[in-house]
Amino acid sequence: MPEELIETPLIPDQRRELLLRHLQRERVLSVHQLTDLLEVSHMTVRRDIATLEREGRVVPVPGGVRIAGATRHLQAEASRHDKAMVEPAGKAAMAARAAAEVLTDRMTVYLDAGTTLAQLVPHLVQLSGMTVVTNDFAVVDELLASRADVEVIHVGGAVDRQNRSSVGVLATAILERIALDVAFISSSSWDLGRGVTTPYPDKVAVKQAAMSSATESVLVAGSSKYGRFGMYRVCELPQLSLVVTDSGLDPADAQAVREAGVNLVQA
Repeated sequence: MPEELIETPLIPDQRRELLLRHLQRERVLSVHQLTDLLEVSHMTVRRDIATLEREGRVVPVPGGVRIAGATRHLQAEASRHDKAMVEPAGKAAMAARAAAEVLTDRMTVYLDAGTTLAQLVPHLVQLSGMTVVTNDFAVVDELLASRADVEVIHVGGAVDRQNRSSVGVLATAILERIALDVAFISSSSWDLGRGVTTPYPDKVAVKQAAMSSATESVLVAGSSKYGRFGMYRVCELPQLSLVVTDSGLDPADAQAVREAGVNLVQA
């Protein structure tokens, strides 16, 4: 029985991440091998391969599929619901490391939208005199439900229903008028060559406005996102005060990032 196999069915995003982990080890697998590893039908595997091919993460070969090269063009992101089901323990570990590195009492903090940065909420509510600025509706819900003594500011703007957040010029205008101690930035695509990128242009100005308003800017993003790139660039990695990722980042990539002058820590 495959070591990653679990009893409950995986949602599509979880299954595709598991498929990618198998490919990262083996580089090339047949469709038949994947149906055995994932315990799904040939049709399901082929649909997953087609989705991952559109995202630039795999390349179909006769009878199977191989992992794409180190550079992967990200054309779309999963919904917030699907993202929340993927690697929750790793996200919690990165959030804990980011909190330990940066957070202290009486700070004004920006949390960018995303399921990884939402894991910072339990750490924020333990501190005193905190103000949290965010474009993430789910973060606001969590902070209000906590009943903690935290001032909460939602930046407003056009609503991104899939990501449960706000984007666009109104969100940007509010962020330009707030002085932040630290801006925590999320991303589904980052690497040394292209920096932090996104497939959605409406997200760029919001992230950049938060960074410009902050004394420190911190990227918190998993190693599985490294090597991906979207069409729209947010910033170069050396522009960030700190990058927090997980222990899965390839040692050669981690060394290259650090040698470029980036303050990189791994959870």
